[in-house]
Amino acid sequence: MSLSAEARALAARCEGQVNALARRMAGGVFEQLRGYGELPADVKDVEIAATARQAMRMFLRNAAQGVVAGPLDDGGLGLFQKRAVQRAEEGMPLHLLLRTYTLGAQVLWQAMGEVARPGEESALVELGGALLSSQGRVIGAVTESYLDEQAALAAEHRERRRSLARALLNDTPHPDRPAPDTPVLVLRLEFTPRGALGSVAERRLVRRVQTELDRGFGGEVPALLDAGGGYAVVPGGAAVPDGLLAVLREVADPGVRLAVSLAPDPTGVPHASHVAAEIIRVARACGRPPGVHHLDDVLLEYHLSRPSDGSDRIAALLAPLGDRPDLVETLRIHLEQRQDRRATARRLNLHPNSVDNRLARIAELTGLDLGSPRDAALALAALLLT
Repeated sequence: MSLSAEARALAARCEGQVNALARRMAGGVFEQLRGYGELPADVKDVEIAATARQAMRMFLRNAAQGVVAGPLDDGGLGLFQKRAVQRAEEGMPLHLLLRTYTLGAQVLWQAMGEVARPGEESALVELGGALLSSQGRVIGAVTESYLDEQAALAAEHRERRRSLARALLNDTPHPDRPAPDTPVLVLRLEFTPRGALGSVAERRLVRRVQTELDRGFGGEVPALLDAGGGYAVVPGGAAVPDGLLAVLREVADPGVRLAVSLAPDPTGVPHASHVAAEIIRVARACGRPPGVHHLDDVLLEYHLSRPSDGSDRIAALLAPLGDRPDLVETLRIHLEQRQDRRATARRLNLHPNSVDNRLARIAELTGLDLGSPRDAALALAALLLT
């Protein structure tokens, strides 16, 4: 973009006002921005003022040379990109940072108008166009650098939380590890497989679940999550918030299972995580519907599912049903429904007589009499061990 001799002369005359304009911006103009007054004094009075001064001087010097190519050289943009990274690290909102640039451009435009002489209207218009072009490139570079740094900081923060969860689950050192006497609530989440998710969809799912965990417990919850579920560890041992299951069903999976186990201190987290995983396995194996599961909910079943010298022989009792998954499911639901044939029929969407026929076939193949408390217990144990 070439500038006329008149526009170059006007830019050269304005350059002498740069220092005064920068002081004016930092000392008054920027104060009208919401949140600017809360910034540290050194950021306001030194860095932002210095950046504004550099931006104006760069623009005017380029304009005085007659060519605003592109409209700022890459070396000049590097300063603004560096400042944008610093502001992102400090947590300055992006909207506030960008407003300092747009307000700065307004102040410079007004100053050029005040310096312009009669007959220099065309030159002023030229400089206005060049200023808009320059401003667009600066704001684009600043925004890109700020967002890149913000994304990097967010990724670093997420990984730190994940590393804390990993350290607690593996009982390894971590700088953020809770105090030795701190109880830790361990959650095991399991989502119903819905086929392979793309990387974007999986990240979105994990982000939404993490957000709801943080919101529910009122703070950042260390977690290791993926599309199938995972673990969350909550130092302090708080109870599961009311409504958490409902929002997880909404954002992740209507069939979500959430097992809860409490570790008395951080060293107990690995065992508590194992217990939580077993609670879900047992709850699923004995036909419990999805929801929140505690050990007390499946206490007998959990005990029966522990391996022993007779485990293989108990599990073998159901071997004759290996090619009949419908009979295995009927057995599981029938035991879950306290051997109520009508309730079992409703769960399976069958006629009660069909349930009777299936139960008779199970008894014929396995030799188990489900009417006998002993055989019913054996059948339950066999389900839990397979």
